[in-house]
Amino acid sequence: MNDLQPVLRLEGIVKTFPGVRALDGVSFDLRPGEVHALMGENGAGKSTLMKVLGGVLAPNAGQIYVAEKPVSMTNPQAAKALGVVFIHQELSLAGELSVAENIFLGELPLKSFGRVDWKKLYADTDKILKTLNVSFNARTRVGDLSIANQQMVEIGRALTVDPRAVIFDEPTASLTDAEKVVLFEVIADLQTRGVGIIYISHRMEEIFKITDRISVLRDGQYRGTLNTAETDEDKVTQLMIGRSLDLSRNVSHHEMGDIALEVRGLSCGHLFEDVSFNVRKGEVLGFYGLVGAGRTEIAETIFGLRTPSDGQILLNGQEVQINSPIEAIRLGISLVPEDRKDQGLVLGMNCKDNMTLPQIGRLTKGPFVSDRAELAIFDKYRDKLDIRTPGWRQSVGNLSGGNQQKIVIGKWLSMHPEVLIVDEPTRGIDVGSKSEIHNLIRDLAAQGFAVIVISSEMPEVLHVSDRIVAMFAGRVMREFTSEDVTEDNLIQAISGLTGDKAA
Repeated sequence: MNDLQPVLRLEGIVKTFPGVRALDGVSFDLRPGEVHALMGENGAGKSTLMKVLGGVLAPNAGQIYVAEKPVSMTNPQAAKALGVVFIHQELSLAGELSVAENIFLGELPLKSFGRVDWKKLYADTDKILKTLNVSFNARTRVGDLSIANQQMVEIGRALTVDPRAVIFDEPTASLTDAEKVVLFEVIADLQTRGVGIIYISHRMEEIFKITDRISVLRDGQYRGTLNTAETDEDKVTQLMIGRSLDLSRNVSHHEMGDIALEVRGLSCGHLFEDVSFNVRKGEVLGFYGLVGAGRTEIAETIFGLRTPSDGQILLNGQEVQINSPIEAIRLGISLVPEDRKDQGLVLGMNCKDNMTLPQIGRLTKGPFVSDRAELAIFDKYRDKLDIRTPGWRQSVGNLSGGNQQKIVIGKWLSMHPEVLIVDEPTRGIDVGSKSEIHNLIRDLAAQGFAVIVISSEMPEVLHVSDRIVAMFAGRVMREFTSEDVTEDNLIQAISGLTGDKAA
């Protein structure tokens, strides 16, 4: 593969925004039939570089070559015509249109007098969907699909042309394990056809499973390229952030206090049933399970977003009725939601206003909001969480995914809750920021907060939790301490096997 001519190459790419040099002379090349990972912390410039390559952004300097010929990517259509297809991290689908119309949007097959050739459109679409091994068809309305299936439609767009290079930006963020297998099969098929794949992901296990080379950016600069088979996670991490990470199991060295939150026999229709657990002040309680196990729904019920059909919720030993998030917040419960885009942020607002939104009432002087108080909160958590933004006026929608997540976490930490529920705290966040947030979660517990962490990542839940609740199909299967949990018995529990059945 080393002797093959690159299908594309970038030399000395520079991209600046007001107050930020996002890319500083970055070079990168992609060979035919390889999967080349692009890694770096949030804000390192990965997505910006790919947007330049995909024709979304124009570089300030540098040159792009396709098959060693200099080209100009003036827009996404020009990039696609040259065989470069960009599958975005954030979905860009029209929910009211069919799968077929979305996949061939802007390229609908036409008959005479400009009429759409629906028969050909549906046939071509079903051929693409067959390669993706999905359960829906060409006529399905996209808005009726799950987020995971919408991601598969996004991937289907790349297969409408004969591509030279396909860019995948965090493609598995919304996919189940079964759908990941299908995605990796699609990538393997593209490789056999000589297509180069650029793969952007924070998930190390995926990187080491499917990639051939790894290139790393840090602070908008190229830091090096490694052969995947000749390196390891620690070397990649050091190249990304300049240091090694502590990935040991969580061992608390502080005293835990009284029970802060207790749930007894809590049920919510068919979503979950007869769930009981407690979390103490100074403790991190982890929830782990497969998609559909009911973890998020339990958190939403405790936070007042859902109405329980049975059971009790107790705070500091007193039963409470929580009928809305306002009541939950008043009682000292905060929830960092799973979906930061739809539930955690107002993308058109600036960083400061997003950070202080839940407590505007506390920050008013007469009829006016105190700018000084808002800025003090924003500055404190920007520094504490290392939020990378040119300033508080920056629109949250312009931040990287990881920095958006940090804004959401900072917003709820600033409320000083007694119980903090964090649903998928590091989804879409780079390894360096993950470590910072894990340390922050443990620090909060050491300060006496009761913390519930819901995560789909086993290393994460093992790393931060003092105890782990394993769920399957809406029920608690087993509860583990950090001392008695193993990867094997945790997998058995979330697969519906009790200790006796496993034995």
